[in-house]
Amino acid sequence: MENNKIAVGLDIGTTKIVAMIGRKNEYGKIEVLGIGKAKSLGVKRGVVNNITQTIQSIQQAVDEAESVSGQRINDVVVGIAGQHIRSLHHSDYITRTNPDEVIEDDDIDNLVNQVHKLVMLPGEEIIHVLPQEFKVDSQPEIKEPIGMYGGRLEANFHVVVGQVSSIRNIGRCVKSAGLNLEDITLEPLASASAVLSQEEKEAGVALIDIGGGTTDLAIFKDGIIRHTAVIPFGGNVITEDIKEGCSIIEKQAELLKVKFGSAWPGENKETEIVSIPGLRGREPKEITLKNLSKIIHARVQEIIEHVYLEIKNYGHETQKGKLIAGIVLTGGGSQLKHLRQLVEYITGMDTRIGYPNEHLAGDSDEVLSSPSYATAVGLLMEGLVKSEKEEYVPVVEEEVLTASLEEEKIIEEPVNEIQQEQPKQKVKGKSFLEKFTERFKEFLDNAE
Repeated sequence: MENNKIAVGLDIGTTKIVAMIGRKNEYGKIEVLGIGKAKSLGVKRGVVNNITQTIQSIQQAVDEAESVSGQRINDVVVGIAGQHIRSLHHSDYITRTNPDEVIEDDDIDNLVNQVHKLVMLPGEEIIHVLPQEFKVDSQPEIKEPIGMYGGRLEANFHVVVGQVSSIRNIGRCVKSAGLNLEDITLEPLASASAVLSQEEKEAGVALIDIGGGTTDLAIFKDGIIRHTAVIPFGGNVITEDIKEGCSIIEKQAELLKVKFGSAWPGENKETEIVSIPGLRGREPKEITLKNLSKIIHARVQEIIEHVYLEIKNYGHETQKGKLIAGIVLTGGGSQLKHLRQLVEYITGMDTRIGYPNEHLAGDSDEVLSSPSYATAVGLLMEGLVKSEKEEYVPVVEEEVLTASLEEEKIIEEPVNEIQQEQPKQKVKGKSFLEKFTERFKEFLDNAE
């Protein structure tokens, strides 16, 4: 099989860290070769707050994935979330040097790179620049400008921004665990590519990924990402509430939530009681399921209302922004009983639970299609897309240096040389990547 490119998604979550190794099979579906997970102890609300513990958990997850798959892991695609993430809209344009040639990928790259240079608040960094619609010579609402003629290329962008220190801490953990950070992706975008269908993205859909520490939101309409947000509450807050409300320890609260919890209090009778063993010879505690679901309901309602506010801010209630496909719930928290009904009740929008099995090969393990692996599957997909794009050149400082030196050379030479110079740079990028892939192949061969 010629396309045996392997990619690895590393989901650094608040409750668990998952490493997933996979490749595409001949039908273009994803074949998961191995998966490893570890309890995440050094992450709170999606942000690393204990470097040493996070490194240990990453190593544990990676070791497990390696031993299951028999592959060596080197490059990983990592997800980022946390309350420091914000998104903004920005339009920008470039004037093309040669309007007699059709617009190519390079032009779009130039435009995107220009947006990357935007000055952010101190301590912030741009994670993603996602083009929405393009405008060519004042012709609006173009989805795909490649191949068109035009002198001025303009676009609206959805720009995702995060805190530099948080991004660097993730990078540090990944490097210290002996891995190479190939790419960082916003977690709601990764989950979206794993669980949403193209039709839903066209019709308009809000993806709500309820994780342990954060609830991530991604809104699509007309096939384009329109809004992203990270809300700093998740399943752990519900557990915390049960722990406080019932005066029990966290482990018991988590078990209660998973086994008996429901987001709809009307459903339990007063007589349904669970007995919880007391600590060290103390009397057991009796908890009514009605009370349990009241506690859960209150917190879940708060989370959903928070998300619904974001959906309304995006403009769901306007004619143009209506999300016809409604809401898709995913993430570990979406497995809470009767959550779907509650979400429909609060928002009045059609709701389904999103399982990441759409892109997985048919014979995949049942476990993988659980909503709690949506982000990991999405990150793995991002990694595979990346490894397919041969043009992708990792930004190396030397590269930048040589590029700027070449630019200086160009300036001294007559104008007609410039056109010849550009293709050369492209070739250089390719050869660099070929070296990179060869090294990677050698690495894999040695590992076997």
